[in-house]
Amino acid sequence: MIILKCPRDTLLSPLQAVSGIVEKRHTLPILSNVLLEKQGERLTLLATDIEIQITTESSPISGEGEGAVTLAAKKLQDILRSLPESAEITLDKEDKRLLLKAGKSRFSLQTLPADDFPRMVIAEGDEKTLAVTQKEFRALIGKTQYAMASQDVRYYLNGLMLMVDGQELRCVATDSHRLAYNSMAIDSSLEHQEMILPKKTVLELNRLLSDNDEPLRISVGGNQIRFAFGATVLVSKLIDGKFPDYERVIPSHLENRMTVNRQALHTAMSRAAILTNDKFHGVRILLDANLLKIIAANAEQEEAQEEIEVQYTGAPLDIGFNVTYLLDVFNNLSGDDIEWSFNDANSSALITVPGNDRFKYVVMPMRI
Repeated sequence: MIILKCPRDTLLSPLQAVSGIVEKRHTLPILSNVLLEKQGERLTLLATDIEIQITTESSPISGEGEGAVTLAAKKLQDILRSLPESAEITLDKEDKRLLLKAGKSRFSLQTLPADDFPRMVIAEGDEKTLAVTQKEFRALIGKTQYAMASQDVRYYLNGLMLMVDGQELRCVATDSHRLAYNSMAIDSSLEHQEMILPKKTVLELNRLLSDNDEPLRISVGGNQIRFAFGATVLVSKLIDGKFPDYERVIPSHLENRMTVNRQALHTAMSRAAILTNDKFHGVRILLDANLLKIIAANAEQEEAQEEIEVQYTGAPLDIGFNVTYLLDVFNNLSGDDIEWSFNDANSSALITVPGNDRFKYVVMPMRI
């Protein structure tokens, strides 16, 4: 019985949308699979890792059969990618096997019962919902996600805090060495609520969302958050924990302020980073009247030095930073200039964008 017949990309595009969360090796083998469900001309694909679930639909397809089947997501994706773009795909169900045909190519794939595929129980009831554009939300998380911790025992740092407060949506990430904050205005006015999104959820959203003005609908209920955009729905559990008070971390009174061209600083930092210590990645920042020096050295006694003209009239300053933390923020900002504010060599510094009071980046200094 032919389940479906369609062009390669009609199946590959939705498969790529859901397969990002699939683990190649899992304690439950079926979680390495993707669920394909066909009803009439409608094909639904679903993948989950128990914590996150992504569902999407393909373009209308042909085929006389209906039903559901699960098969290895990565294998199916690799096979489809290896076929010509113009290939016509046919899926045939044969007992516990699925036969994929394309031209003179044949692939017999093992399946597992669709009834055994785990689905997340979607929270229903008192949900809070807001709508933004995909472009706006992708920019919101893009300017903060790099500051999330990785495998920190303080599990609430291994994610991104999303806060709704009236007509503002805020986003904060920190690994305790640096903190990134960004916000945007929203049309609806909602009660104050804080949510911590898992890191994997944030990375998937950044991958799946488009830089366009198509709508993104965000719904929060219980310990879940749901993102609906286009034909795709991503449901994720929230991290249960209390996020640090970010407002106490962001310094408000800094005496020394420097304005510098972002691209010039980025390229100079990138060159200096080549000769930093492989373990600590430290660079020295020497500031004097309208001049910035960047000095990096390593255990082999190699040294790099860069000089940039800046707008600075504060006191002379010698301060060290992890260059990776600086390059992360420079990579994710736009605009010509950045503003960098300091107090002294032992206090955290603040990086902002002139004319934009919605973004703030705090970075702790290090001894070099």
